[in-house]
Amino acid sequence: MSASHIALFLDMLSAERGAAANTLAAYGHDLDDAGTRLARFGVALNDASPADLERLMQTLAADGLSPATAARRLSALKRYYRFLLKEGVRSDDPTAGHKGPKQARALPKILSEAEVGRLFDAADTIEGAAGLRLRAALELLYAGGLRVSELVTLPLAAFSRAERYLVVTGKGNKDRVVPLTPSALEAVDAYRGVREDFLPGKASPLRARAERYLFCSASAKAGHLTRERFAQMLSGLAVRAGLDPARVSPHVLRHAFATHLLANGADLRSLQTLLGHADVSTTEIYTHVLEARLRSLMEDAHPLSRK
Repeated sequence: MSASHIALFLDMLSAERGAAANTLAAYGHDLDDAGTRLARFGVALNDASPADLERLMQTLAADGLSPATAARRLSALKRYYRFLLKEGVRSDDPTAGHKGPKQARALPKILSEAEVGRLFDAADTIEGAAGLRLRAALELLYAGGLRVSELVTLPLAAFSRAERYLVVTGKGNKDRVVPLTPSALEAVDAYRGVREDFLPGKASPLRARAERYLFCSASAKAGHLTRERFAQMLSGLAVRAGLDPARVSPHVLRHAFATHLLANGADLRSLQTLLGHADVSTTEIYTHVLEARLRSLMEDAHPLSRK
């Protein structure tokens, strides 16, 4: 019965919490893996005891999974068992009081302002429609702090030059307003002049779907540029800019957006709104990035440190 209850749990997350497809896939994977591991002990996922779950967590560590991954698995199990308790499938929550592995909070990886500038300079060396599309996507990603999933699924209707902002639908289907810089407006305007090059042919069954998106695609079934394809484009741009592609990703640019805004005087609450964070504590991680950078600067540049 575990499989059917997992399906109901995922349906609940989708309907009541507005969970994104990626989130649902992650929960499904974590619960399936937990069920497989418990089955090796002869225990069904829905019937696991606190001791069974303790043994399960030990197998994660023994298999070399990171504390962050183990904590994510435990979080998925906690939500699942609370769902079973609420539905009357169980009379207890076996994860109650169970603490996940201790883990250091990793600081976001970022690029310096100069390195971001090199990416933009490199984008300007790419000729034709491909260069205009990449420049527009880069502008929106960095100037607006968008998540890559938000970027590639931007509806064409979300962009209005007259209003100078985007309405972005983020996690939990919550909308937020993202102001646009003059250079982003210009880049998107230039790209829209060649956007037709990326649409499927008029006879294609994908045409109607693709026409809805700003960053449309002639080949992707979803009708828009995929996250994976954009990440590949960004990696190639990093090489062109003389940067290590392993350091450059869409999410790194989102981190750079946040850190650079803070460094230039933005307040946390405004940044929280721009990023679409539900809790300001999530945004506060960027203050730690700045502290780490200042500490590094002192250690490298202060005369007494050099002595």
